Amino acid sequence: MSGALIEVKGLKVYFGLSAGFVQDVFTPGKKKFVKAVDGVDITLQKGEILSLVGESGSGKTTTGKAILQLLPIREGQIFFDGKALDITNKAQISAFRRKAQMIFQDPYQSLNPRHTVLDIVAEALDVNHLVKDFNERAKRVAMALSDVGLTPPEDFFFRYPYELSGGQRQRVVIAGAMIMNPDLVVADEPVSMLDASIRTGILKLMMDLREKRELSYLFITHDLSLAWLISDRIAIMYLGRIVEAGSAEQIIKNGVHPYTKALTSVMPLLGKRQEVRNILKGEIPNPSEVIQGCKFCSRCPIAEDNCSVEAPGLREYGDGHMVACHLV
Repeated sequence: MSGALIEVKGLKVYFGLSAGFVQDVFTPGKKKFVKAVDGVDITLQKGEILSLVGESGSGKTTTGKAILQLLPIREGQIFFDGKALDITNKAQISAFRRKAQMIFQDPYQSLNPRHTVLDIVAEALDVNHLVKDFNERAKRVAMALSDVGLTPPEDFFFRYPYELSGGQRQRVVIAGAMIMNPDLVVADEPVSMLDASIRTGILKLMMDLREKRELSYLFITHDLSLAWLISDRIAIMYLGRIVEAGSAEQIIKNGVHPYTKALTSVMPLLGKRQEVRNILKGEIPNPSEVIQGCKFCSRCPIAEDNCSVEAPGLREYGDGHMVACHLV
């Protein structure tokens, strides 16, 4: 690793909610917002795998899409390879997207059923006008398909997604991302929709591509065990904020935030039985409601009075280990 590839500072993504016709007419200034991402700081080093882990609705996918400029950002700065991204500069954003690609969760929905594999994988080349003729286009696609294990690649050129297995579809998705030779890949639950027998092969492929192409991965998952297996660092998200971040070992073995402890207490560990399982009580708060203090306060087993007053920020806990909690 040699420096930061991506730095995200104070990222916020809000989605507006309609209060209903009557309230919109008589109280137009009281529009509510879902704070999907509410002040996130992330640093991803070159060649690193950073996993964003949390429950559904924690803001993981929204964070990944916002970093790639696939969603509008309310506040925050994004630095790529040391340079600030100007979201109003279309040429700069277009150049950034050539170096930053996304692997989506569901290969059954992320592939156009009317397009052949050749057209799907070559789409980024076509959009960016990077090939001159059919032969060059086919050659680039063949290389990408070979890199993801679909060989001989010519046998897949004119197949449609419905003719492929789930694992083959996800390999096509990965080939479509790799054909641009990216530096950053945001992988959104890339194996969660696949059979257990196929997941290992896809993960091995992604790790091999990381070594071969010196990729950096922002890996989005709800599976803490998987994050521990593949990650250099892990960031735990809860309701739009990162509550703890550190190396994989720090988070799994020495996690200190009550939410992190709850997640690790229910992890299946080979050859070891968990003596105490910390099952969280209560429901996740409504993200459209204003929460003054810690967002985890209503479910926290060690919460004190001041936790509901002031929201804690991430602070150094030791050797790159960051935690957002008043009580640790």
